[in-house]
Amino acid sequence: MKGKIGVRREDMYAWERRVPLVPEDVRLLTQGGLSFLVQSSTKRAFTEDEYRAAGCTVVDQLNDCLLVIGLKEIPVGALSRGVVYLFFSHTIKGQPANMPMLQRLLDLGCTVIDYERIVDESDRRLIFFGNYAGFAGAIDTLWTLGRRLAREGIVTPFETIGQASTYSSLDEAKDAVRAVGEKIADTGLPDAVAPLVIGVAGYGNVSKGAQEILDLLPVEEIPSADLLSEPRGSRELLRQPILKVVFKEEDTVLRLDPDEPFELQEYYDYPERYRGAFERYLPFLHILINCIYWEPRYPRLVTKDATRRLYAAGQPRLRVIGDISCDVEGGVEVTVKATEPDDPVYVYLPEEDRAVSGVEGAGPVIMAVDILPSELPREASAYFSSILKDFVPAMASADYSVDFDSLDLPPELKRAVIAHKGQLAPNYRYLEKHLGSA
Repeated sequence: MKGKIGVRREDMYAWERRVPLVPEDVRLLTQGGLSFLVQSSTKRAFTEDEYRAAGCTVVDQLNDCLLVIGLKEIPVGALSRGVVYLFFSHTIKGQPANMPMLQRLLDLGCTVIDYERIVDESDRRLIFFGNYAGFAGAIDTLWTLGRRLAREGIVTPFETIGQASTYSSLDEAKDAVRAVGEKIADTGLPDAVAPLVIGVAGYGNVSKGAQEILDLLPVEEIPSADLLSEPRGSRELLRQPILKVVFKEEDTVLRLDPDEPFELQEYYDYPERYRGAFERYLPFLHILINCIYWEPRYPRLVTKDATRRLYAAGQPRLRVIGDISCDVEGGVEVTVKATEPDDPVYVYLPEEDRAVSGVEGAGPVIMAVDILPSELPREASAYFSSILKDFVPAMASADYSVDFDSLDLPPELKRAVIAHKGQLAPNYRYLEKHLGSA
């Protein structure tokens, strides 16, 4: 491929301040012989002058670029014919909201490379913001807890924690959480919420980021089975005022045939042989942080019916669900909408099956910010860019005029080609049925 590489402005979300490539990495790529145009933007975490200093030309439109690199979904009207786009398309599950965008990309004969499918031979993602979603999500969840408890008249040190977006850096946010942890270690928590039980669903990169924040508090990790046994968290048996439980797949589902053991690979391959069983833990949690990747063929983690039963029983402990995964009505069915940092939380009212903004109401507060890493934009961007930069030369040198079979890309990148020259790639032809219903 000859020509310039475009770095597009993010225009789908008002709060999106991240960039796929930071100025320093663009400078290194430019020194390696590549040339970049950066689309003008007033809200990036990195200024236009920083990109100019790195050797880029800042322009209003990217009309001269065959390869355009972005982050989030692209408005249909901003798409151009024959362009190679690299971004999070959010289409591989057949997401209805993005099928018109995908159809337009096909109509324009575009090639689509999706970060989410840049994976190794074991299907492990290689480029991601997951840990930063975990950092910001846990900080925002603790902030939400402080607001909810204060609304109930329960005073705790969590009230002093701010949203992740209010801190100048991740280190500053960590210092704030650490200070709260020291206060709790000294004075404990009110009897109404002691011991505080935090459940973390999942154990991947998002979960690791969330746990890194939680572990700044005086936390004792216990196995999930301890929640279901007696005594349940007897205070005199605890070394710490906060309990953390990390849930894996075998905790969240049960075999339909109770005589057969749980097998992880079988669950991945044949989820219909299992049923959701997470409801049994809900009565013992004050906070649930959801970090699980979910598809419709798997049982849900939290259903509307389970939440209704929990609150109908009276005085539930569950105050906050930090849904970092944020699949609307997905793994956590009571996540009925995604939010942005300026209006980040709502209460799901199970008896009415609706949401009300804020932290007051007879239901759990849902923190469902869809672009959590954007609350730590410079650091999250630098981390993402440090990985992406190594893939850019191969994308820039490829000849996209050939058919898919002849497309010369490293296997990690070729697996991520959702569509090429206006046709769905072989591994993604299943999306045709979703396009037809769009």
